[in-house]
Amino acid sequence: MEVRTQMSETDPHIHVEQKVMQAGAAYRNVIASMLGRAPDAPSVVTTGCGLQVPYAMTSPRPESVTCLACREHAHRECLRFAEQVEHLSRMPGAPITGEQAAEAVERVRDLAKRFSG
Repeated sequence: MEVRTQMSETDPHIHVEQKVMQAGAAYRNVIASMLGRAPDAPSVVTTGCGLQVPYAMTSPRPESVTCLACREHAHRECLRFAEQVEHLSRMPGAPITGEQAAEAVERVRDLAKRFSG
C-alpha cells in the first residue's frame, strides 16, 4: 500500500488508523493491564486510506470518521477480525469459550456495520 503524507490543515476529514482493531484507548488499556504500563499515543499515524495524519485527526468511533476510504477499510478489517475470532475459537485449547467468542464476534460485526452505514 502506498503511504501518502497529509500533514497540512487542508484535509478536513477524520480518519481511522490502519490497524483498526488496535486503535484507541480500549486497546491501550488492555496492553496497560497486561504489561503494567500504558503505551504512548503516537503523534502521527498511518490511516486506512494510506495517509499519514496527526493522531488527533483519527477516531476509532465510526460516527466520527468522515473519510469514506477509511470507513471502507475499517469495515473490511472488522469483518476480517470477526472471522479470525470465529475460526480461532473453534480450535482445541482456545482461550475463550464459544459463548465469549460469539459475543465478541457480534460486537465486532456491529462495529463493522456502523462503519459501513
